[in-house]
Amino acid sequence: MAGDTRMAGKVALLLWGAQTTQLLVEPPWTPAVWWDRVTLTCQGSGTASATTWYKDGQRWGQEGRDHFTVTDSGTYMCDRPGSGLSPTVSVSNGWLVLQVPARTLLEGDTVTLRCRRWWDSAIGSVSFYHEKKKLGVFPNGTEMCLSPLQLHHNGRYRCKAQAGSWGWQESMPVTVTVHELFTVPVLEGPPEPTEGSSLTLSCLSTPSPLRPRAPLLHVFYRDGQVVGGPQGSPQLLVPAVGVSHSGNYSCEVQSKGGAVRKSSAWFRVRVRMPVANVNITCSVKEVTPQDTGTYRGTGTHRDTVAAGLSGALLFLLLLMGVIVAWHRWHRVAARKNQERPPPDPPAPQEEGEVLYTHVMVTKRAGAPVSRSVPPCHHPPGSPGHLRGAAGTPGATTGTRRHLRECAVTLGGTGGH
Repeated sequence: MAGDTRMAGKVALLLWGAQTTQLLVEPPWTPAVWWDRVTLTCQGSGTASATTWYKDGQRWGQEGRDHFTVTDSGTYMCDRPGSGLSPTVSVSNGWLVLQVPARTLLEGDTVTLRCRRWWDSAIGSVSFYHEKKKLGVFPNGTEMCLSPLQLHHNGRYRCKAQAGSWGWQESMPVTVTVHELFTVPVLEGPPEPTEGSSLTLSCLSTPSPLRPRAPLLHVFYRDGQVVGGPQGSPQLLVPAVGVSHSGNYSCEVQSKGGAVRKSSAWFRVRVRMPVANVNITCSVKEVTPQDTGTYRGTGTHRDTVAAGLSGALLFLLLLMGVIVAWHRWHRVAARKNQERPPPDPPAPQEEGEVLYTHVMVTKRAGAPVSRSVPPCHHPPGSPGHLRGAAGTPGATTGTRRHLRECAVTLGGTGGH
């Protein structure tokens, strides 16, 4: 069909939402300029004869045709009974126009902005702006390239140009919308696999419905080091994990060529030691205080030579060892006290020394109290001489040592 031929090479203006009627523009720039002899084509459900056209919000007399060539500036849209109204297309007749490609823009694409004067008249120096930020000045050019497109390129753009005697002119702003090529990936998998088991990590990212078949590559990292990829598969498979596979994992999704890269958050993987079917064979011998310290029990697995013990079992074993050591130490200390020899008898006292004098004063009722009591002295060998603590005489004849213990009996009731 002639209409299908004209649509070849044209680009649809697609908007997010439920609308399915599309308005194609050729040449594929927005806003279009009427001196380019712009052709508009309405594409949607139903037949071409059912197409209704609108210009500047009013019904326009191009019924029954699915395409036509624009001869006047304005805002156009079309309607198909089965798919509704199309998005609008603007055709400009301004003195200075900034144009962007009339197609859906995604991350990683290359886009050219071009600043054009009415009927492509000559212009001098051109400046481009993003929002209020000046992007650059091009003394001998009218185009600026954005590549690769990123989400931060979204926003309103305009240009200023020196137009000879007309001075500086400024374009109307044009909105650039950049869509995600794919979503930020999420890394999923078992966080605590058992040693010897397999591990599968999945890097999940959704491609844009505007470009669902865009080739994507996946790279996997552990603690910042590449452990898988780049690869087309979004999964990392480890047939049998060991303790060395524990760490912080992440994944990165890349567009072909690497213009767009997005990384997942960190995902912690901790490989656990198997503890099932373990026979604990720990023995405790006679313990001494010198045996205190940190101990480790050994075990045998049904299929392996040795397996680790859990912290709780180790704690119980250490506690039992400490208790046995304490009882052993206490018993040894008691035995040493029993075997200690009796204290040596007191050494013989030197002659001429007085060990102690013990004076006992007894007051009898009615007896006068003497103001001066002479010391009591018993010569050696007399009945009043005291004996030593061990049952031997405390002094011998001719010695100068006296042990005196006198009993002074005071009688009477007199005063002092």
